[in-house]
Amino acid sequence: MSGPVTGPAAPRIGVVGAGIVGLAVARRLAQLRPDARITVVDKEADVAVHQTGRNSGVVHAGLYYPPGSLKARLCTRGRALLREFCAEHGLVHDECGKLVVARHAGELPALAEIERRATANGVPGLRRLPGNALREVEPEAAGVAALHSPHTAIVDFRAVARAIAGELRSQGHEVRLGFEVTGVRREPGGGVVLRSGEADLAVDRLVVCAGLQADRVSRLAGDAAGPAIVPFRGEYLRLVPERRWLVRGLIYPVPDPRYPFLGVHFTRRVDGGVDIGPNAVLALAREGYRWRDVRLGELARTLTWPGTRPLVRRHWRTGLAEVHGSVSRRAFVAAARAFVPALTDGDVERAPAGVRAQAVDRDGTLVDDFRIHRLGSVVTVRNAPSPAATSALAIGEYVADRVLAGDAD
Repeated sequence: MSGPVTGPAAPRIGVVGAGIVGLAVARRLAQLRPDARITVVDKEADVAVHQTGRNSGVVHAGLYYPPGSLKARLCTRGRALLREFCAEHGLVHDECGKLVVARHAGELPALAEIERRATANGVPGLRRLPGNALREVEPEAAGVAALHSPHTAIVDFRAVARAIAGELRSQGHEVRLGFEVTGVRREPGGGVVLRSGEADLAVDRLVVCAGLQADRVSRLAGDAAGPAIVPFRGEYLRLVPERRWLVRGLIYPVPDPRYPFLGVHFTRRVDGGVDIGPNAVLALAREGYRWRDVRLGELARTLTWPGTRPLVRRHWRTGLAEVHGSVSRRAFVAAARAFVPALTDGDVERAPAGVRAQAVDRDGTLVDDFRIHRLGSVVTVRNAPSPAATSALAIGEYVADRVLAGDAD
């Protein structure tokens, strides 16, 4: 990556979004320009309230992503940076390992494709296991074959975000909470003014990492209408404490290649808990963590986005199946039991849900790779789904270089 940028004027740089990606961008900017005045703004009262604080906690090793894609490159770089960061800050980084399990012979070709991608992406320690051997890793798991990624890890991403925010504050930068961006004015000389209520914040350069609000804030800053964020709620169940022994680490299905979602899986948490999920159901609000969380204006904007109709037309059967799993705990558990047959309905309880900010193009395509735009003094992160948390410190490098050097996308 490029070294520090020098110049006569200390830039004022604003970052919208205090999730882990926005904070990582700010951290890298502070490293490259120690003289800069960096202000991270967020509408919430704490950092990492939404996607960062509600994700699975998995540090992905890079199994799934097309070699050469931004996801593949930044995940590989990001996982190494994150491991170093956790070691430096005394944060838990537990390499509990992951199995991707093929339930039947029909899934073996897709498993082989994942193995090909993972090998090309340099996933360390990867092993192909037959059905009897996979139970040496996960005794309660069932399948005909699996890929074992022993160095896939888990962390507390909210703790990582708070540590980055603490670093920034200790260096004299500002993490300004309770600042909801309601307007953005581009100045003729290249500067940008952010408006929140009656308060203004003037900066020379701006980065938008607004997660669930990414398209809204990006449009305010002059970016294109698309892709639009379509929010998908991911619901979880959790193993009751006395049944946590059923799962040692992480157990994943072979994902459906038509979707950027990985399917219902078992995830061990750093506190010892084990979550099952997530599914993927259309959320009725950008921050709609429950069925009763409805914002009619936001729902109307989702439904009227040109890409929503072709999206629904192509995938309505899958959507109905996801809704069934959402309203029926028995159906949800049955899907998970395909991988851990000993699981029963009584082994689980409800756990907090998350919402994924999924970018959808005008033609209804679910955007898979990271998508980052540059418009003069403004850089917008328009799509940063999983593995964005794993990749965050590498995304910070990638975005900061473009902010400071003006590299073309």
